[in-house]
Amino acid sequence: MTPDRYARLRRLTLVTLPLASLAGTATAQTGANGASFMDDFDTLNTGFWYVSDGWNNGPHQNCTWSKKQVKIANGILELVFQEGKQGERNFVCGEIQTRKRFGYGTYEARIKTADGSGLNSAFFTYIGPTDKKPHDEIDFEVLGKNPAKVQLNQYVSAKGGNEHLADVPGGANQGFNDYAFVWEKERIRYYVNGELVHEVTDPKKIPTNAQKIFFSLWGTDTLRDWMGTFSYMEPTRLQVDRVAFTAPGDECQFAESVACRLSE
Repeated sequence: MTPDRYARLRRLTLVTLPLASLAGTATAQTGANGASFMDDFDTLNTGFWYVSDGWNNGPHQNCTWSKKQVKIANGILELVFQEGKQGERNFVCGEIQTRKRFGYGTYEARIKTADGSGLNSAFFTYIGPTDKKPHDEIDFEVLGKNPAKVQLNQYVSAKGGNEHLADVPGGANQGFNDYAFVWEKERIRYYVNGELVHEVTDPKKIPTNAQKIFFSLWGTDTLRDWMGTFSYMEPTRLQVDRVAFTAPGDECQFAESVACRLSE
């Protein structure tokens, strides 16, 4: 999710399919215990989602994760960044992650990103040392300094440097857009609004460990070259209308899903 300059510190209406659908998939990774699902955030199911609260990821992050910054409004998940003293930071921000881990399959989210230079609106998968696993990761990140682009990236055993920028027509912060990646053993395909924007086939750049699904909004005072100069004007939010995961061989979770088209 981030440049190699630092390492990450990580501590529904829900439709699920039986865990056997993953167990019976020959390419499922060891430790993948999450099944196909769709969550449209009519409520926040805290049995499924863990809400980060009370810490930050290191000196690069200028906000503290707070459960108060994670809200549901009219069927939309909102992660809010705003001024507010908590711990050693003067800003508070929001993050959620799945409690279960997911393997090969199609990952999709419909989101509207936050406004403001120095902010990062992210939809990604991650596993790492706090889970007693190598750092593997697959990312969509919109940096507030340039919401016309989304940054794609992968980490394999903590090695990144695979950044690729893709266009978001009209701007990621101006309306909801659909972001998806299809993770297979031999490749990763990234989609924006149903259009293929990037494909990775180098095995050295494809993670192998089952991962958790994250949404996060955070800021920085120090990573100016990457995220831009931080400039706070008013509270802003990352909004998520829907998220879905479809395991290989399972039925797609909603009509517009990339998984539906790929299964035709």
